[in-house]
Amino acid sequence: MKSARWLARLARIWSALRALSGDDAYERYCRHRAAAHPGAPLLSRRAFCAEAEGAKWNGVTRCC
Repeated sequence: MKSARWLARLARIWSALRALSGDDAYERYCRHRAAAHPGAPLLSRRAFCAEAEGAKWNGVTRCC
């Protein structure tokens, strides 16, 4: 089945692109929490994104 192999390859490429762009950050966070802190509550996707955005911009101390 060439189409099945092609789809699997396409899925791996898509996964790599998401990892490079950081688009899979919430999924990685969920996997980490499940492995390292089982039973601990997870942030919602919205709360996770807000926290990540805050961490990204709160340290900026320059104007440009």
